[in-house]
Amino acid sequence: MDKHDVSTNNFDDLDEFGKLLAEHEETQSIKEGEIVQGTVIMVTKDFVMVDIGHKSEGRIPIDEFIGPEGGKPRIAEDDVISVYVDEFENEDGLIQLSKDKADKLRIWDEIDRASEAGELVEGVITGRVKGGLTVDIGVKAFLPGSQVDLRPVRNLDKFIGESFQFKIIKFNKRRGNIVLSRRALLERERQDLKEKTLECIEEGVVLDGIVKNITDYGCFVDLGGIDGLLHITDMSWGRVNHPSEMFRVGDEVKVKVLKFDPETERVSLGLKQITADPWVDVGAKYVVEQNVSGKVVSLTEYGAFVELEEGVEGLVHISEMSWLKRIKHPSQMVSVGDILEAKVLEVDVENRRMSLGMKQVEENPWETLRKRYPEGAVIRSKVRNITNFGVFVGIEEGIDGLIHVSDLSWSTKPKNPLDIFKKGQEIEAKVLSIDVENQRFSLGIKQLHGDPWVSVDRKYPIGTVIEGNVSKVFDFGAVVEIDDEIEGLVHISELADEKVPDIHQVVQEGQRLRAKVISLIPEERKIGLSVKRLLESEAMESSEEFLRRQKARTGTVLGDLLKKKLGEKLEEKSAEVEEVMDDMDEDDEPIVPATIVAIPDEEEAEVEAATETPAVTEVVAEPAAVEAEVEAPAEEVAAEVAAVEPEVEAPAEEAVAEAVADEAVVEEEEKSE
Repeated sequence: MDKHDVSTNNFDDLDEFGKLLAEHEETQSIKEGEIVQGTVIMVTKDFVMVDIGHKSEGRIPIDEFIGPEGGKPRIAEDDVISVYVDEFENEDGLIQLSKDKADKLRIWDEIDRASEAGELVEGVITGRVKGGLTVDIGVKAFLPGSQVDLRPVRNLDKFIGESFQFKIIKFNKRRGNIVLSRRALLERERQDLKEKTLECIEEGVVLDGIVKNITDYGCFVDLGGIDGLLHITDMSWGRVNHPSEMFRVGDEVKVKVLKFDPETERVSLGLKQITADPWVDVGAKYVVEQNVSGKVVSLTEYGAFVELEEGVEGLVHISEMSWLKRIKHPSQMVSVGDILEAKVLEVDVENRRMSLGMKQVEENPWETLRKRYPEGAVIRSKVRNITNFGVFVGIEEGIDGLIHVSDLSWSTKPKNPLDIFKKGQEIEAKVLSIDVENQRFSLGIKQLHGDPWVSVDRKYPIGTVIEGNVSKVFDFGAVVEIDDEIEGLVHISELADEKVPDIHQVVQEGQRLRAKVISLIPEERKIGLSVKRLLESEAMESSEEFLRRQKARTGTVLGDLLKKKLGEKLEEKSAEVEEVMDDMDEDDEPIVPATIVAIPDEEEAEVEAATETPAVTEVVAEPAAVEAEVEAPAEEVAAEVAAVEPEVEAPAEEAVAEAVADEAVVEEEEKSE
């Protein structure tokens, strides 16, 4: 071989070596932990063989190609896939590859890119964890509970299995931490809608909305980026007890804007305002005394509300439900949902009120009652109830009559009915009046017999001595029961001759007392009594008895002695007066005598009494009259003399004294005989 042939062979060897070196460098460029492209060359029971351009094939466990639902592997020969180089040439001389890791690394790269660009990612909520939810976006991510919706959500479980778009708010590839937010996306969408809604919203416009929330006082409706309140009173012209009766969350509703404040962005909505107000025609449709029917929609302590038509209700007051029954609560008569007949009692369109009556549909039993029991009729019935102000007597079913305490007796002192009657006791009473309007039946027991005060002046004339029990003691006097229905008053000044400092020391309740009738006013039902006058009259009667005994024995009395002695003294004094007058006539000018024009009847009586001596047989029952008979002569004569000259008083006093002395002498003589 020549030199030229040797050099040629050397160049061929170098070319072969270069190719081998290039292939080696190419295989050495695939490193562990990288993602490379490969071609599936074989699918076995346990592995998928992949050619990645290395001298050795790589293999991937078949499980990575089977989905979570199971089934056949989703791979075939000649498929080009991305794989992750997990390990070079294991003990079998094969390269260990992974499709799952390749997918995850690719997803992390995509998520990183989306996070940097602010793009949205899509995922499925897979479960609930503490503080929020887990989301599958290719890798596991965390969705905090506060970022699920615009408003706090109590039940997060309802979102499990739902697919949404999310915004990445936190990303850490090294720690494998991804935090998502759905709220940020909703807020951005809501702001866009809000701007569009604000352009068209104004008072009076009708908009479409979605019920977002329900409260006791109304519903919040999403009008498109801005919420409005639909108050419960603006939902219907009729009665709505709770908004949930009409709406549910998510319901689409057409509402009218009632008020809108651009500064606060508050919107008040109305639903009933879309339809006509039914109260506009109520005045023409419903008139007083008209019979109507309706449905009971609500009960209160004071009555029942009846719906006559949608938006029109009337109130049946508890007092208008029955003529006879004493109803404590409307539920005793009706229930919610009942259909009833009623009569229109009053219509107030301005205040949107209507009064109805159930009992007015039936005949008023009180009207017929007045025909069956005319005034003055006497009835017999049983006591139903007893109070401190009267007695209730059963008349008919549901109707009682009242005997007021003032109609139990003619006595001015009210008696306690509880001390007189018992429940179930049968009594008689007279019908006094029947008040149909106020449903009152008045009876009386005292009216069964006449008023004793009509004949009281004949039964107890002035001067009559009575005896009775003291029923009450006051500071000014004592009340004495003359009989069951008549009482009299003994004034404190009529209890004794001397002044009574404390009436309770002289008389007590229940004490038996005798007194004399001294005054009588039947019209005012008053009788004046006196113990003092009774004692005086009894003393005078004793004196008269003594005088009668004396006259029977001597034929003279104290009056005769008084007359005799008084006459003698007057004659002596008259002579002295005449002497004085004669002396005055000699010294002074003559006086013209006065002319008597008229003497009042009372003075004439006094003059006559002064000149006459009263007979013993003319003594009257009254103490004052007796005293006048005995004392008048001396006192009246003395008064006449005093009119002429004060010195004339002495004869009368001396005459009385001498008369008494002479009487004493007469008695002594009789005793000695």
